Amino acid sequence: MNSTIALGRPVHCRRFSGVPSPKPIIPEPAKFKLPSRSLQLSKRNCTGSLSSAGYLPVLGLRNGSSWVSGFVIPSRIGVSSNDAQFGSFAEDKDIESPSFFEFITSERVKVVAMLALALALCNADRVVMSVAIVPLSLSNGWSRSFAGIVQSSFLWGYFASPIAGGALVDYYGGKMVMGWGVALWSLATLLTPWAAETSLWALLAMRALLGIAEGVALPCMNNMVARWFPPTERARAVGIAMAGFQLGSAIGLVLSPILMSQAGIFGPFVIFGLSGFLWVLVWLSAISSTPDRNLQISKYELEYVLNKRQQPSVVENVPKKTVIPPFKRLLSRMPTWSLIIANAMHSWGFFVILSWMPIYFNTVYHVDLRQAAWFSAVPWAVMALMGYVGGLWSDGLIKSGTSVTLTRKIMQSIGFIGPGIALIGLTSARSASLASAWLTLAVGLKSFSHSGFLVNLQEIAPQYSGVLHGMSNTAGTLAAIVGTVGVGFFVEIVGSFQGFLLLTSALYFTAALFYIIFSTGKRVDFEETG
Repeated sequence: MNSTIALGRPVHCRRFSGVPSPKPIIPEPAKFKLPSRSLQLSKRNCTGSLSSAGYLPVLGLRNGSSWVSGFVIPSRIGVSSNDAQFGSFAEDKDIESPSFFEFITSERVKVVAMLALALALCNADRVVMSVAIVPLSLSNGWSRSFAGIVQSSFLWGYFASPIAGGALVDYYGGKMVMGWGVALWSLATLLTPWAAETSLWALLAMRALLGIAEGVALPCMNNMVARWFPPTERARAVGIAMAGFQLGSAIGLVLSPILMSQAGIFGPFVIFGLSGFLWVLVWLSAISSTPDRNLQISKYELEYVLNKRQQPSVVENVPKKTVIPPFKRLLSRMPTWSLIIANAMHSWGFFVILSWMPIYFNTVYHVDLRQAAWFSAVPWAVMALMGYVGGLWSDGLIKSGTSVTLTRKIMQSIGFIGPGIALIGLTSARSASLASAWLTLAVGLKSFSHSGFLVNLQEIAPQYSGVLHGMSNTAGTLAAIVGTVGVGFFVEIVGSFQGFLLLTSALYFTAALFYIIFSTGKRVDFEETG
Protein backbone atom coordinates (compact mmCIF):
# COMPACT_ATOMS: atom_id res chain seq x y z
CA MET A 1 0.00 0.00 0.00
CA ASN A 2 1.50 3.36 -1.08
CA SER A 3 1.80 6.17 1.41
CA THR A 4 2.32 9.88 0.63
CA ILE A 5 4.34 11.80 3.18
CA ALA A 6 6.01 15.19 3.42
CA LEU A 7 9.78 14.88 3.54
CA GLY A 8 12.30 17.73 3.80
CA ARG A 9 14.90 17.48 1.05
CA PRO A 10 18.07 17.52 3.17
CA VAL A 11 18.34 15.36 6.29
CA HIS A 12 21.07 16.65 8.62
CA CYS A 13 22.44 15.11 11.82
CA ARG A 14 24.95 17.06 13.90
CA ARG A 15 26.58 16.16 17.23
CA PHE A 16 27.04 18.69 20.02
CA SER A 17 28.66 18.40 23.43
CA GLY A 18 26.37 20.15 25.85
CA VAL A 19 25.67 23.03 23.44
CA PRO A 20 22.00 23.88 22.98
CA SER A 21 20.91 23.25 19.43
CA PRO A 22 19.65 26.20 17.39
CA LYS A 23 16.18 26.10 15.98
CA PRO A 24 16.44 24.23 12.68
CA ILE A 25 15.48 25.73 9.39
CA ILE A 26 13.03 23.45 7.67
CA PRO A 27 13.16 23.70 3.87
CA GLU A 28 10.10 23.56 1.68
CA PRO A 29 8.90 19.97 1.75
CA ALA A 30 8.59 17.82 -1.30
CA LYS A 31 6.15 14.94 -1.56
CA PHE A 32 7.22 11.44 -2.47
CA LYS A 33 5.35 8.21 -3.02
CA LEU A 34 6.74 5.40 -0.88
CA PRO A 35 6.17 1.79 -1.96
CA SER A 36 6.19 0.36 1.54
CA ARG A 37 5.05 1.25 5.04
CA SER A 38 8.42 2.21 6.44
CA LEU A 39 11.77 3.59 5.34
CA GLN A 40 15.00 3.29 7.30
CA LEU A 41 17.56 6.11 7.18
CA SER A 42 21.09 5.65 8.44
CA LYS A 43 23.91 8.15 9.02
CA ARG A 44 27.18 7.91 10.85
CA ASN A 45 25.69 9.31 14.04
CA CYS A 46 21.96 8.87 13.59
CA THR A 47 19.37 6.44 12.43
CA GLY A 48 15.84 7.03 11.35
CA SER A 49 12.61 5.56 10.09
CA LEU A 50 9.48 6.86 8.47
CA SER A 51 6.37 5.47 10.05
CA SER A 52 3.28 5.29 7.91
CA ALA A 53 1.21 5.33 11.07
CA GLY A 54 2.12 8.92 11.93
CA TYR A 55 3.80 10.12 8.71
CA LEU A 56 6.66 11.46 10.83
CA PRO A 57 10.35 10.89 10.20
CA VAL A 58 11.85 9.47 13.37
CA LEU A 59 15.54 9.91 14.15
CA GLY A 60 17.26 7.80 16.82
CA LEU A 61 20.31 8.52 18.97
CA ARG A 62 23.61 6.71 19.06
CA ASN A 63 25.61 6.35 22.29
CA GLY A 64 23.63 9.12 23.94
CA SER A 65 24.66 11.76 21.35
CA SER A 66 22.61 14.92 20.99
CA TRP A 67 21.55 15.92 17.53
CA VAL A 68 19.64 18.48 15.52
CA SER A 69 17.15 17.75 12.82
CA GLY A 70 14.26 19.47 11.19
CA PHE A 71 11.78 16.84 12.25
CA VAL A 72 9.35 16.21 15.04
CA ILE A 73 10.66 13.51 17.36
CA PRO A 74 8.02 11.21 18.88
CA SER A 75 8.73 9.69 22.27
CA ARG A 76 8.44 6.16 20.93
CA ILE A 77 9.89 4.51 17.85
CA GLY A 78 7.43 2.31 15.97
CA VAL A 79 8.93 -0.48 13.89
CA SER A 80 6.93 -3.02 11.98
CA SER A 81 8.47 -6.48 12.03
CA ASN A 82 7.02 -7.10 8.61
CA ASP A 83 8.84 -4.16 7.05
CA ALA A 84 12.06 -3.81 9.00
CA GLN A 85 14.58 -6.57 9.45
CA PHE A 86 16.29 -7.12 12.75
CA GLY A 87 19.62 -5.41 12.86
CA SER A 88 18.48 -2.31 10.94
CA PHE A 89 19.11 -0.12 13.96
CA ALA A 90 22.69 1.12 14.05
CA GLU A 91 24.25 -2.03 12.72
CA ASP A 92 27.77 -0.62 12.81
CA LYS A 93 27.91 0.25 16.48
CA ASP A 94 28.64 -1.62 19.63
CA ILE A 95 26.08 -1.29 22.40
CA GLU A 96 27.23 -1.88 25.93
CA SER A 97 25.86 -5.09 27.43
CA PRO A 98 23.26 -4.57 30.14
CA SER A 99 24.11 -4.91 33.80
CA PHE A 100 22.57 -7.70 35.84
CA PHE A 101 19.98 -5.28 37.28
CA GLU A 102 19.08 -3.99 33.81
CA PHE A 103 18.75 -7.56 32.58
CA ILE A 104 16.45 -8.82 35.35
CA THR A 105 14.22 -5.71 35.09
CA SER A 106 14.00 -5.77 31.30
CA GLU A 107 10.89 -6.48 29.27
CA ARG A 108 12.45 -9.59 27.74
CA VAL A 109 12.90 -11.12 31.20
CA LYS A 110 9.22 -10.43 31.90
CA VAL A 111 8.43 -12.41 28.76
CA VAL A 112 10.60 -15.36 29.75
CA ALA A 113 9.20 -15.23 33.30
CA MET A 114 5.69 -15.63 31.90
CA LEU A 115 6.94 -18.49 29.74
CA ALA A 116 8.43 -20.10 32.85
CA LEU A 117 5.07 -19.83 34.64
CA ALA A 118 3.31 -21.40 31.66
CA LEU A 119 5.75 -24.29 31.58
CA ALA A 120 5.39 -24.71 35.35
CA LEU A 121 1.63 -25.09 34.92
CA CYS A 122 2.26 -27.37 31.95
CA ASN A 123 4.30 -29.82 33.98
CA ALA A 124 2.24 -29.51 37.15
CA ASP A 125 -0.84 -30.54 35.16
CA ARG A 126 1.09 -33.56 33.88
CA VAL A 127 2.49 -34.84 37.16
CA VAL A 128 -0.76 -34.65 39.12
CA MET A 129 -1.67 -37.99 37.55
CA SER A 130 1.69 -39.46 38.63
CA VAL A 131 0.53 -38.98 42.24
CA ALA A 132 -3.19 -39.60 41.70
CA ILE A 133 -2.48 -42.88 39.90
CA VAL A 134 -1.65 -44.58 43.22
CA PRO A 135 -5.07 -44.12 44.89
CA LEU A 136 -6.85 -44.50 41.54
CA SER A 137 -5.12 -47.84 40.94
CA LEU A 138 -6.09 -49.05 44.42
CA SER A 139 -9.72 -47.99 44.09
CA ASN A 140 -10.13 -49.40 40.56
CA GLY A 141 -7.96 -52.50 40.90
CA TRP A 142 -5.55 -51.53 38.12
CA SER A 143 -2.37 -53.54 37.59
CA ARG A 144 1.06 -51.94 37.15
CA SER A 145 0.96 -52.41 33.39
CA PHE A 146 -2.54 -50.93 33.13
CA ALA A 147 -1.51 -47.98 35.32
CA GLY A 148 1.29 -47.38 32.83
CA ILE A 149 -1.26 -47.32 30.00
CA VAL A 150 -3.39 -44.78 31.87
CA GLN A 151 -0.35 -42.59 32.49
CA SER A 152 0.70 -42.84 28.86
CA SER A 153 -2.68 -41.56 27.62
CA PHE A 154 -1.32 -38.04 27.99
CA LEU A 155 1.41 -38.98 25.55
CA TRP A 156 -1.07 -40.19 22.93
CA GLY A 157 -2.25 -36.63 22.46
CA TYR A 158 1.22 -35.21 22.94
CA PHE A 159 2.43 -37.43 20.10
CA ALA A 160 -0.10 -35.98 17.67
CA SER A 161 0.30 -32.24 18.24
CA PRO A 162 3.93 -31.03 18.25
CA ILE A 163 4.50 -31.08 14.46
CA ALA A 164 1.22 -29.34 13.67
CA GLY A 165 1.71 -27.04 16.65
CA GLY A 166 5.25 -26.21 15.58
CA ALA A 167 4.09 -25.33 12.07
CA LEU A 168 1.37 -23.08 13.53
CA VAL A 169 3.95 -21.40 15.77
CA ASP A 170 6.22 -20.69 12.78
CA TYR A 171 3.26 -19.25 10.87
CA TYR A 172 1.27 -17.34 13.51
CA GLY A 173 3.90 -16.71 16.19
CA GLY A 174 4.36 -17.94 19.74
CA LYS A 175 2.08 -15.50 21.59
CA MET A 176 -1.19 -16.49 19.95
CA VAL A 177 -0.53 -20.23 19.86
CA MET A 178 0.69 -20.32 23.47
CA GLY A 179 -2.43 -18.49 24.67
CA TRP A 180 -4.73 -20.99 22.98
CA GLY A 181 -2.61 -23.91 24.16
CA VAL A 182 -2.69 -22.93 27.84
CA ALA A 183 -6.42 -22.26 27.72
CA LEU A 184 -7.12 -25.68 26.18
CA TRP A 185 -4.89 -27.69 28.51
CA SER A 186 -6.28 -25.85 31.55
CA LEU A 187 -9.79 -26.80 30.42
CA ALA A 188 -8.71 -30.44 30.06
CA THR A 189 -7.19 -30.41 33.56
CA LEU A 190 -10.29 -28.81 35.05
CA LEU A 191 -12.55 -31.43 33.44
CA THR A 192 -10.44 -34.44 34.46
CA PRO A 193 -12.42 -35.06 37.72
CA TRP A 194 -15.66 -35.14 35.76
CA ALA A 195 -14.11 -37.50 33.20
CA ALA A 196 -12.78 -39.87 35.87
CA GLU A 197 -16.22 -40.09 37.48
CA THR A 198 -17.88 -40.69 34.10
CA SER A 199 -15.87 -43.53 32.57
CA LEU A 200 -12.38 -44.82 31.95
CA TRP A 201 -12.61 -43.84 28.28
CA ALA A 202 -13.57 -40.29 29.20
CA LEU A 203 -10.55 -40.09 31.52
CA LEU A 204 -8.22 -41.38 28.80
CA ALA A 205 -9.70 -38.92 26.29
CA MET A 206 -9.27 -35.96 28.64
CA ARG A 207 -5.64 -36.85 29.34
CA ALA A 208 -5.07 -37.18 25.60
CA LEU A 209 -6.62 -33.72 25.10
CA LEU A 210 -4.21 -32.39 27.72
CA GLY A 211 -1.36 -33.86 25.70
CA ILE A 212 -2.60 -32.32 22.45
CA ALA A 213 -2.75 -28.85 23.99
CA GLU A 214 0.61 -29.12 25.79
CA GLY A 215 2.35 -30.17 22.57
CA VAL A 216 2.66 -26.50 21.55
CA ALA A 217 4.30 -25.31 24.79
CA LEU A 218 7.98 -25.89 24.02
CA PRO A 219 7.83 -24.79 20.35
CA CYS A 220 6.14 -21.58 21.53
CA MET A 221 8.83 -21.07 24.15
CA ASN A 222 11.58 -21.48 21.56
CA ASN A 223 9.83 -19.10 19.17
CA MET A 224 9.39 -16.35 21.78
CA VAL A 225 12.99 -16.69 23.00
CA ALA A 226 14.28 -16.38 19.43
CA ARG A 227 12.20 -13.23 18.94
CA TRP A 228 13.13 -11.54 22.21
CA PHE A 229 16.71 -12.56 23.03
CA PRO A 230 20.02 -12.05 21.19
CA PRO A 231 22.16 -15.17 20.65
CA THR A 232 24.44 -14.42 23.61
CA GLU A 233 21.47 -14.58 26.02
CA ARG A 234 19.39 -17.40 24.59
CA ALA A 235 20.82 -20.28 26.62
CA ARG A 236 20.23 -18.24 29.78
CA ALA A 237 16.68 -17.45 28.66
CA VAL A 238 15.95 -21.10 27.91
CA GLY A 239 17.43 -21.94 31.32
CA ILE A 240 14.97 -19.57 33.02
CA ALA A 241 12.00 -20.89 31.04
CA MET A 242 12.92 -24.53 31.63
CA ALA A 243 13.48 -23.79 35.33
CA GLY A 244 9.76 -23.12 35.45
CA PHE A 245 9.19 -26.41 33.65
CA GLN A 246 11.16 -28.35 36.26
CA LEU A 247 9.70 -26.40 39.20
CA GLY A 248 6.28 -27.35 37.86
CA SER A 249 7.24 -30.98 38.41
CA ALA A 250 8.38 -30.25 41.96
CA ILE A 251 5.30 -28.15 42.74
CA GLY A 252 2.95 -30.77 41.34
CA LEU A 253 4.61 -33.66 43.15
CA VAL A 254 4.79 -31.85 46.52
CA LEU A 255 1.44 -30.05 46.52
CA SER A 256 -0.70 -32.80 44.99
CA PRO A 257 -0.64 -35.15 48.03
CA ILE A 258 -1.33 -32.20 50.35
CA LEU A 259 -4.22 -30.93 48.23
CA MET A 260 -5.59 -34.45 47.89
CA SER A 261 -5.63 -34.88 51.65
CA GLN A 262 -7.58 -31.63 52.03
CA ALA A 263 -9.79 -31.54 48.95
CA GLY A 264 -9.93 -35.14 47.74
CA ILE A 265 -8.16 -36.92 44.90
CA PHE A 266 -9.26 -34.38 42.31
CA GLY A 267 -8.51 -31.18 44.25
CA PRO A 268 -5.19 -30.46 42.47
CA PHE A 269 -6.79 -30.81 39.03
CA VAL A 270 -9.29 -28.04 39.80
CA ILE A 271 -6.74 -25.66 41.36
CA PHE A 272 -4.13 -26.05 38.60
CA GLY A 273 -6.80 -25.78 35.89
CA LEU A 274 -8.14 -22.47 37.24
CA SER A 275 -4.59 -21.13 37.60
CA GLY A 276 -4.06 -21.71 33.89
CA PHE A 277 -7.00 -19.49 32.94
CA LEU A 278 -5.62 -16.71 35.15
CA TRP A 279 -2.26 -17.00 33.36
CA VAL A 280 -3.95 -16.64 29.95
CA LEU A 281 -5.55 -13.33 30.97
CA VAL A 282 -2.19 -11.87 32.04
CA TRP A 283 -0.36 -13.23 28.97
CA LEU A 284 -2.77 -11.73 26.45
CA SER A 285 -2.92 -8.34 28.16
CA ALA A 286 0.73 -7.80 29.18
CA ILE A 287 2.95 -9.58 26.63
CA SER A 288 3.69 -8.65 23.01
CA SER A 289 4.83 -11.05 20.33
CA THR A 290 7.99 -9.10 19.42
CA PRO A 291 10.09 -6.36 21.09
CA ASP A 292 9.13 -3.67 18.58
CA ARG A 293 5.44 -4.13 19.41
CA ASN A 294 5.93 -3.74 23.14
CA LEU A 295 4.63 -0.45 24.55
CA GLN A 296 6.79 -0.53 27.69
CA ILE A 297 10.21 -1.39 26.26
CA SER A 298 12.94 1.25 26.56
CA LYS A 299 14.82 2.61 23.55
CA TYR A 300 18.03 1.13 24.94
CA GLU A 301 16.60 -2.38 25.31
CA LEU A 302 14.94 -2.30 21.89
CA GLU A 303 18.13 -1.16 20.18
CA TYR A 304 20.24 -3.63 22.18
CA VAL A 305 18.08 -6.62 21.21
CA LEU A 306 17.84 -5.65 17.55
CA ASN A 307 21.48 -4.64 17.20
CA LYS A 308 22.84 -7.81 18.77
CA ARG A 309 21.13 -9.92 16.15
CA GLN A 310 23.60 -10.12 13.31
CA GLN A 311 20.99 -11.32 10.87
CA PRO A 312 17.23 -11.85 10.77
CA SER A 313 16.57 -14.87 12.89
CA VAL A 314 12.87 -15.21 13.41
CA VAL A 315 9.93 -16.22 11.38
CA GLU A 316 8.37 -12.80 10.82
CA ASN A 317 11.28 -11.83 8.58
CA VAL A 318 10.84 -14.85 6.32
CA PRO A 319 7.92 -14.72 3.86
CA LYS A 320 5.60 -17.67 4.39
CA LYS A 321 3.55 -18.84 1.44
CA THR A 322 2.19 -21.92 3.18
CA VAL A 323 1.90 -23.27 6.67
CA ILE A 324 3.20 -26.66 5.44
CA PRO A 325 6.98 -26.89 6.07
CA PRO A 326 9.48 -28.69 3.77
CA PHE A 327 9.67 -31.96 5.71
CA LYS A 328 11.74 -33.81 3.11
CA ARG A 329 14.48 -31.17 3.08
CA LEU A 330 14.49 -30.92 6.86
CA LEU A 331 14.94 -34.68 7.23
CA SER A 332 17.70 -34.81 4.63
CA ARG A 333 20.28 -33.26 6.98
CA MET A 334 22.10 -35.11 9.77
CA PRO A 335 21.97 -32.12 12.17
CA THR A 336 18.19 -32.54 12.12
CA TRP A 337 18.58 -36.19 13.12
CA SER A 338 21.00 -35.26 15.90
CA LEU A 339 18.24 -33.08 17.36
CA ILE A 340 15.60 -35.78 16.89
CA ILE A 341 17.73 -38.43 18.62
CA ALA A 342 18.66 -36.02 21.43
CA ASN A 343 15.04 -35.06 22.07
CA ALA A 344 13.94 -38.69 21.95
CA MET A 345 16.47 -39.68 24.61
CA HIS A 346 15.76 -36.59 26.68
CA SER A 347 12.03 -37.40 26.69
CA TRP A 348 12.61 -41.10 27.40
CA GLY A 349 14.58 -40.31 30.54
CA PHE A 350 12.34 -37.43 31.56
CA PHE A 351 9.02 -39.27 31.39
CA VAL A 352 10.33 -42.51 32.87
CA ILE A 353 11.63 -40.62 35.90
CA LEU A 354 8.63 -38.29 36.10
CA SER A 355 5.98 -41.01 35.83
CA TRP A 356 7.55 -43.86 37.80
CA MET A 357 9.75 -42.43 40.54
CA PRO A 358 6.93 -42.04 43.12
CA ILE A 359 6.01 -45.70 42.54
CA TYR A 360 9.72 -46.65 42.48
CA PHE A 361 10.34 -45.16 45.94
CA ASN A 362 7.08 -46.62 47.24
CA THR A 363 7.90 -50.11 45.92
CA VAL A 364 11.65 -50.39 46.40
CA TYR A 365 12.12 -48.36 49.58
CA HIS A 366 8.59 -48.72 51.04
CA VAL A 367 7.99 -45.02 51.71
CA ASP A 368 4.43 -43.70 51.83
CA LEU A 369 2.89 -41.55 49.10
CA ARG A 370 3.78 -38.17 50.60
CA GLN A 371 7.38 -39.16 51.20
CA ALA A 372 7.63 -40.74 47.75
CA ALA A 373 6.39 -37.53 46.15
CA TRP A 374 8.88 -35.50 48.19
CA PHE A 375 11.84 -37.72 47.26
CA SER A 376 10.77 -37.48 43.62
CA ALA A 377 10.25 -33.69 43.73
CA VAL A 378 13.63 -32.61 45.14
CA PRO A 379 15.56 -33.54 41.97
CA TRP A 380 13.30 -31.37 39.81
CA ALA A 381 13.91 -28.33 42.01
CA VAL A 382 17.66 -28.91 41.64
CA MET A 383 17.21 -29.32 37.89
CA ALA A 384 15.60 -25.87 37.70
CA LEU A 385 18.66 -24.29 39.33
CA MET A 386 21.22 -26.32 37.36
CA GLY A 387 19.48 -25.47 34.08
CA TYR A 388 20.05 -21.77 34.69
CA VAL A 389 23.66 -22.41 35.72
CA GLY A 390 24.18 -24.34 32.50
CA GLY A 391 22.69 -21.47 30.52
CA LEU A 392 25.02 -18.94 32.15
CA TRP A 393 28.03 -21.14 31.49
CA SER A 394 26.99 -21.74 27.89
CA ASP A 395 26.52 -18.02 27.17
CA GLY A 396 29.85 -17.31 28.88
CA LEU A 397 31.67 -19.81 26.69
CA ILE A 398 30.30 -18.23 23.52
CA LYS A 399 31.17 -14.71 24.70
CA SER A 400 34.73 -15.86 25.48
CA GLY A 401 35.20 -17.07 21.91
CA THR A 402 34.28 -20.76 22.08
CA SER A 403 32.41 -21.78 18.94
CA VAL A 404 28.68 -22.33 19.18
CA THR A 405 29.11 -25.87 17.84
CA LEU A 406 31.63 -26.88 20.50
CA THR A 407 29.60 -25.19 23.24
CA ARG A 408 26.45 -27.13 22.33
CA LYS A 409 28.37 -30.42 22.22
CA ILE A 410 29.90 -29.77 25.65
CA MET A 411 26.53 -28.98 27.19
CA GLN A 412 24.82 -31.98 25.57
CA SER A 413 27.60 -34.36 26.62
CA ILE A 414 27.18 -33.29 30.25
CA GLY A 415 23.40 -33.53 29.87
CA PHE A 416 23.50 -37.19 28.71
CA ILE A 417 26.70 -38.81 29.98
CA GLY A 418 26.17 -37.37 33.48
CA PRO A 419 22.67 -38.87 33.97
CA GLY A 420 23.85 -42.16 32.45
CA ILE A 421 26.50 -42.52 35.16
CA ALA A 422 24.17 -41.32 37.93
CA LEU A 423 21.45 -43.85 37.03
CA ILE A 424 24.01 -46.65 37.42
CA GLY A 425 24.64 -45.31 40.93
CA LEU A 426 20.88 -45.16 41.59
CA THR A 427 20.51 -48.89 40.95
CA SER A 428 22.97 -49.66 43.77
CA ALA A 429 21.51 -47.26 46.37
CA ARG A 430 20.54 -49.03 49.59
CA SER A 431 18.39 -46.30 51.14
CA ALA A 432 15.76 -43.83 49.97
CA SER A 433 17.99 -40.87 50.90
CA LEU A 434 20.94 -42.18 48.91
CA ALA A 435 18.68 -43.03 45.98
CA SER A 436 17.26 -39.51 46.05
CA ALA A 437 20.82 -38.11 45.99
CA TRP A 438 21.70 -40.16 42.89
CA LEU A 439 18.41 -39.22 41.25
CA THR A 440 19.04 -35.54 42.04
CA LEU A 441 22.47 -35.76 40.43
CA ALA A 442 21.03 -37.47 37.33
CA VAL A 443 18.24 -34.94 36.86
CA GLY A 444 20.46 -31.96 37.69
CA LEU A 445 23.06 -32.89 35.08
CA LYS A 446 20.28 -33.70 32.61
CA SER A 447 19.32 -30.01 32.64
CA PHE A 448 22.50 -29.14 30.71
CA SER A 449 20.69 -30.54 27.68
CA HIS A 450 18.62 -27.36 27.66
CA SER A 451 21.78 -25.47 26.64
CA GLY A 452 22.55 -28.20 24.12
CA PHE A 453 19.95 -29.49 21.70
CA LEU A 454 17.11 -27.26 22.96
CA VAL A 455 18.90 -24.01 22.05
CA ASN A 456 20.44 -25.66 18.97
CA LEU A 457 16.94 -25.86 17.45
CA GLN A 458 16.95 -22.06 17.04
CA GLU A 459 20.44 -21.98 15.52
CA ILE A 460 20.44 -24.42 12.63
CA ALA A 461 17.17 -23.13 11.09
CA PRO A 462 15.49 -20.24 12.95
CA GLN A 463 12.76 -19.95 10.30
CA TYR A 464 11.80 -23.59 10.96
CA SER A 465 12.57 -23.78 14.69
CA GLY A 466 8.92 -24.42 15.57
CA VAL A 467 8.43 -27.35 13.22
CA LEU A 468 11.91 -28.75 14.01
CA HIS A 469 10.95 -28.68 17.66
CA GLY A 470 7.67 -30.32 16.78
CA MET A 471 9.34 -33.09 14.78
CA SER A 472 11.90 -33.81 17.49
CA ASN A 473 9.16 -33.62 20.14
CA THR A 474 7.10 -36.18 18.26
CA ALA A 475 10.07 -38.55 18.22
CA GLY A 476 10.56 -37.78 21.91
CA THR A 477 6.92 -38.52 22.65
CA LEU A 478 7.10 -41.85 20.86
CA ALA A 479 10.17 -42.70 22.93
CA ALA A 480 8.39 -41.54 26.09
CA ILE A 481 5.36 -43.73 25.34
CA VAL A 482 7.57 -46.78 24.82
CA GLY A 483 9.52 -45.97 27.97
CA THR A 484 6.54 -45.18 30.20
CA VAL A 485 4.54 -48.24 29.14
CA GLY A 486 7.68 -50.37 28.91
CA VAL A 487 8.60 -49.84 32.57
CA GLY A 488 5.34 -51.42 33.72
CA PHE A 489 5.67 -54.49 31.51
CA PHE A 490 9.41 -54.77 32.17
CA VAL A 491 8.86 -54.82 35.94
CA GLU A 492 6.05 -57.37 35.65
CA ILE A 493 8.11 -59.69 33.42
CA VAL A 494 11.61 -59.23 34.85
CA GLY A 495 10.61 -58.18 38.36
CA SER A 496 13.14 -55.35 38.62
CA PHE A 497 13.11 -51.56 38.22
CA GLN A 498 16.91 -51.52 38.30
CA GLY A 499 17.28 -53.38 35.00
CA PHE A 500 15.25 -50.74 33.19
CA LEU A 501 17.38 -47.97 34.70
CA LEU A 502 20.52 -49.68 33.37
CA LEU A 503 18.94 -49.86 29.92
CA THR A 504 18.16 -46.14 30.11
CA SER A 505 21.77 -45.44 31.09
CA ALA A 506 23.08 -47.28 28.02
CA LEU A 507 20.73 -45.32 25.77
CA TYR A 508 22.01 -42.04 27.25
CA PHE A 509 25.60 -42.92 26.30
CA THR A 510 24.58 -43.89 22.75
CA ALA A 511 22.57 -40.69 22.17
CA ALA A 512 25.44 -38.54 23.46
CA LEU A 513 27.83 -40.08 20.94
CA PHE A 514 25.39 -39.53 18.06
CA TYR A 515 24.95 -35.86 18.96
CA ILE A 516 28.70 -35.27 19.28
CA ILE A 517 29.29 -36.68 15.78
CA PHE A 518 26.47 -35.08 13.80
CA SER A 519 25.37 -31.82 15.48
CA THR A 520 26.38 -28.28 14.49
CA GLY A 521 25.83 -24.79 15.81
CA LYS A 522 25.93 -23.20 12.35
CA ARG A 523 23.00 -22.26 10.15
CA VAL A 524 22.04 -25.21 7.95
CA ASP A 525 20.82 -24.58 4.40
CA PHE A 526 17.44 -26.31 4.10
CA GLU A 527 16.44 -24.43 0.96
CA GLU A 528 18.37 -26.75 -1.35
CA THR A 529 18.23 -30.53 -1.41
CA GLY A 530 21.50 -32.36 -1.04
